[in-house]
Amino acid sequence: MIFNDMLPEWERGEFIISTDVSFLQIETIHKFLSEESYWAKERTREQTQRAIENSLSFGVYRGKKQIGFARVVTDYATFAYIGDVFILNEFRGRGLSKWLMETIVNHPDLQNLRRWILATRDAHALYEKFGFTELKVPERWMEKTAPNAY
Repeated sequence: MIFNDMLPEWERGEFIISTDVSFLQIETIHKFLSEESYWAKERTREQTQRAIENSLSFGVYRGKKQIGFARVVTDYATFAYIGDVFILNEFRGRGLSKWLMETIVNHPDLQNLRRWILATRDAHALYEKFGFTELKVPERWMEKTAPNAY
């Protein structure tokens, strides 16, 4: 795989993280999200594609194979939401999710934001390593969710 010299990319051993959307393997991403995640089981392929088109996406690769993904919904000035974070099961336990999160929070276009958010059912320990905490002032936050939202 030849990565784009104009877009940020990071290399660690045999693995690469890139924000080049042309390398994203939508079928791999959608298969994981709709079949293995707890948060996107009902998401259609079209919804996955649209979400990617409107986000800053991070693909994790081993050779030409996509093995991980995350996306950030952001205005690049004040706010970022991290979603759809995963590493394929057979590649877990190698520190790749930590490296992916480190890459995201240190991305040059995402510095000096006022607020980062995410939602998780079971990965609190991972995200706490990057400064995420429970809402400091939950009484200020409101949400409108779909009936099937996680």
